[in-house]
Amino acid sequence: MTEHNEIFAAFVLRVFLGILFFAQGYDKVFRIKINGILQTFEHPFIVRHIPRWMLVWSAYFTSYTELICGFMLILGFVKYYALYLLGIDLLMVAVAFSIIEPIWDLRHVFPRMLLLLLALMVPSEWDVISVDWCWSLFRLIRSIGLSK
Repeated sequence: MTEHNEIFAAFVLRVFLGILFFAQGYDKVFRIKINGILQTFEHPFIVRHIPRWMLVWSAYFTSYTELICGFMLILGFVKYYALYLLGIDLLMVAVAFSIIEPIWDLRHVFPRMLLLLLALMVPSEWDVISVDWCWSLFRLIRSIGLSK
């Protein structure tokens, strides 16, 4: 029974984290749009003499990383690469918020960081309800079939 609990826990963790990031990325890309993000952060960055190109680049990177990698986590496809990129994304968000205000509210970023770290520590053997696991099973079956 414990094995089933671990499998379900890994699935729920990965999909939940994926939904959080996908929804955030979707909001940034399709509702707020990149220009809205730039307008929000432009003044604090200019006041601190941060080049505009850094803001533009990071707005695109964080928005599309959250959208695409969140979707990949929901599917369970290239999970570790998605988690690595989302980790970089969270570090960039932390730097941006720290530039704007050295003491900022962690209530949105910190839980995502903890969930991301937990997802990185979950053994891949537990995450069997995923495209990655199906793909590895397919490759195993194919390699056995080719070796005969």
